Amino acid sequence: MDATTRVAVYESSSPQEIQLMKSRLEDAGIKCDVENSYLSFLSTPTATNTFIKVDIKDEKKAFEIIDEYLKSNQN
Repeated sequence: MDATTRVAVYESSSPQEIQLMKSRLEDAGIKCDVENSYLSFLSTPTATNTFIKVDIKDEKKAFEIIDEYLKSNQN
């Protein structure tokens, strides 16, 4: 069995932002998974964060795409 390691490369509480970044990564040929988690304080959910995960071999390329996007959208 060929196991792969997935790493989180982007996190946001905005579904629109997650979808935009996922689309950019997939357009670059990077397979993405989206996972949700709860931020909790004493077991009470306070917010939902969503993570984009990629295969570890694509991590560097994914960060380059994310950095380019973030730099181009700074005001």
